[in-house]
Amino acid sequence: MAVTSRQSAAPYYLIALLAFSGVGIALLSQHVFSIPPCAWCVLQRLIFIVLGVFSLVAGVLRQLGHQRSSTVASLLGLATSVGGILAAWYQVSVAQHLFSCDQTFADRFITQSGLESGLPWLFGIYASCMDARQPLLGIEYAYWSLALFVILGLGLLLTLFKRRGT
Repeated sequence: MAVTSRQSAAPYYLIALLAFSGVGIALLSQHVFSIPPCAWCVLQRLIFIVLGVFSLVAGVLRQLGHQRSSTVASLLGLATSVGGILAAWYQVSVAQHLFSCDQTFADRFITQSGLESGLPWLFGIYASCMDARQPLLGIEYAYWSLALFVILGLGLLLTLFKRRGT
């Protein structure tokens, strides 16, 4: 039974790894390739971190045999991925067309929470949304982020459906 539980926790750990990798790529882009993030980029970093934490918690709980608690953590992760999809979609469809994303929800949230001043290397806002439009392999970062949130959300959804089937 323990082996099966450990194996079934693997998808959660993969989802967490992918979520944290999204943040890692963003930090690499910022600190190595000098691509400054906008407020919506930074908000998505936070969402990736929260999603990754929920996925890790779901995996650990699943591995320990706490199925209901693992389901709750999975649902919270799924809700977080929906929030990430909405944030990335807003950045793509609205924010990156604005001259400034100053005083938008993302800017106010990151600034007023103290994250920007407390961890500027991770949550510092250094560009406007219009200026932050940067391609990676010919596709803007915001679209990559949107795709990753969709993939992570689908992954969590699949773990929930798979659990019901077992």
